[in-house]
Amino acid sequence: MHLTGLCAFPITPADPSGTVDVVALRRLIAPLRAAGVDSIGLLGSTGTYAYLSRTERRRAVEAAIAEAAGQVPILVGVGALRTDEAVRLAQDAQAAGAAAGLLAPMSYTPLTDDEVFEHFATVARESRLPLCIYDNPGTTHFRFSPALIGRLSRLPGIVAMKCPAPEPDAAAAYLRDQRGLVPDGLSLGCSGDWNAVAALLAGADVWYSVVAGLFPQVALSIVRAVQTGDAGEAQRQNARLAPLWALFKEFSSLRVMYASADLLGRCSVMPPLPILPLSSTAHQRVADTLASLGLI
Repeated sequence: MHLTGLCAFPITPADPSGTVDVVALRRLIAPLRAAGVDSIGLLGSTGTYAYLSRTERRRAVEAAIAEAAGQVPILVGVGALRTDEAVRLAQDAQAAGAAAGLLAPMSYTPLTDDEVFEHFATVARESRLPLCIYDNPGTTHFRFSPALIGRLSRLPGIVAMKCPAPEPDAAAAYLRDQRGLVPDGLSLGCSGDWNAVAALLAGADVWYSVVAGLFPQVALSIVRAVQTGDAGEAQRQNARLAPLWALFKEFSSLRVMYASADLLGRCSVMPPLPILPLSSTAHQRVADTLASLGLI
């Protein structure tokens, strides 16, 4: 597969014991399918994959793929501390019908480049699920060296790379450097919603978007503006969302999306402990911001 356009990342509603509410999850997936997002990123960091058991992750994947009904490819987070567990998670995703896996180098003991390379090579080989390299140093505390990116990108089954979007004035140089490391055709995409538009305008293939997990039309309008060459419109819409991006940076996009899901009436669940929900004051700020943007 070749990932392009908008990949929307929803939360994964679950009860305090970690049991996924598949009915609520399907309510989150249905609007994404209806909106026409290019792909759905299930069980990413916003989907709290690291806090869910293998059984619950499998239930979430099966429910999401059933709701997507073959109309939207599903990219599934398959990261785990152990390589054998990541293999099993990738095999589960492949068996359920996922289009690709999203693999981050999770660790407790800091990993070397060679260890990460073997981890990816083993998961790709033994699961036969196409994989997207998930570069998220804010959670994994691992930084991919250019040499490692080059080695990984040439492994059979590696089809994409998801990276944090750089600051806008560095986006063009960053993407130029990344493309110099990887084979032609490998999809390069960015996360970090507040900097994603600059990355798209600089040539990123995909916006891996948190906001799209609840507000797909907002993100789609930006992506389609970029795709039609209307940079001014994309930048205008992005600037309009500055109050929301400010909340993402202050409280984390994860906590803001949990509050937003509650405000929209999609589901009323808390993030997994030890992550705490927003305070009542912060929750009200999210409500006020969404209302000012016409999103609720």
